[in-house]
Amino acid sequence: MIAELQCVVLDCSDPVELAEFYQSLLGGAVNQPDRRWALDDDWTTLHTPSGLVLAFQRAPDHQPPVWADPSRPQQFHLDFGVADLDRAQEQVLAQGATVLDADSDGRGWRIYADPAGHPFCLVRH
Repeated sequence: MIAELQCVVLDCSDPVELAEFYQSLLGGAVNQPDRRWALDDDWTTLHTPSGLVLAFQRAPDHQPPVWADPSRPQQFHLDFGVADLDRAQEQVLAQGATVLDADSDGRGWRIYADPAGHPFCLVRH
């Protein structure tokens, strides 16, 4: 093993807002003290109950990906397991997500964007 994943960092225009969005999905603590990172207006963290740490870094000129447009590709996305897709969809939309592709058509997943435009999927488990 060469390295250990410490966190996943998402660029955005408002780090606290995006951290709070993901906290509403995953639980956990926003800006929990951690010797690995200095917290400030440009860097916010979310320590989730599962141990995963998401970090949010201010990018003043952040340009979100455009779903299904290769000129501004998603580059990566997050998948979240849920028991009930319909209920989870209601909840993420109430927290500020937008639908990118909710045509589940028996697929078992639906695609959304967080408030900063990053794609994520809700996947039935």
